[in-house]
Amino acid sequence: MSGFITFEGPDGSGKTTQILALHERLVREGFEVLCVREPGGTAIGDQIRLILHDTRNVELRPHAELLLYSASRAQLVGQVIRPALESGWLVLCDRFAESTLAYQGYGRGLDLQALKAITQFATGGLRPDLIVYLDIATEDGLLRRQSSARAGQGEWNRMDQQDLEFYRRVRAGYLEMAAQDPQRWFLLDATLPIASIQASIWEKVVLFLRQQGKPASKGATPRDVADQEIGRGGQHT
Repeated sequence: MSGFITFEGPDGSGKTTQILALHERLVREGFEVLCVREPGGTAIGDQIRLILHDTRNVELRPHAELLLYSASRAQLVGQVIRPALESGWLVLCDRFAESTLAYQGYGRGLDLQALKAITQFATGGLRPDLIVYLDIATEDGLLRRQSSARAGQGEWNRMDQQDLEFYRRVRAGYLEMAAQDPQRWFLLDATLPIASIQASIWEKVVLFLRQQGKPASKGATPRDVADQEIGRGGQHT
């Protein structure tokens, strides 16, 4: 059974925790499932990630930033995501094109129509079947992010160094996109207990799988997916 589910949310929303929990449960239930992240997910994409996240790269221009994210995404889609979907796998992705619209579009103020055209080119028109969005107040999310970084539980990267108004625009952009496409977006309050959020996500995903109407696929492993992902345990953290 193929399906493409992405996780989105402002910094500190806990989406990475939730996507890994969902991946683990789907595997236990017998599904062929792959979990990847953006930027990165391939050897080339991981090199691009280092550039984007390096706190020394303060001179990186918004347009260059956008194109680097898009380059990483194009590699991930072509090398990993599409082969997995075509082989009947479920694919979970920690951030996807909606992050570009939120951060580089609403946050940086780049032209949204231009961003959509670039994204269409980079992905070949691939869109998520379901977008799980974890929402949190901007200030609360940033406090979480800072606490995790201080505790050594997460990286502190170049994108974490923006001002408060930038993150407020990002969150507003996410909420606007969700309101425009409620059939694909599933909104959750990120301040709820972790177990409660996990239960809500599982319920939604089960409904999505039932709507697909097919049993879990046991098809052949895509070569690139096997090389890039399964050999690393099938997930990125």
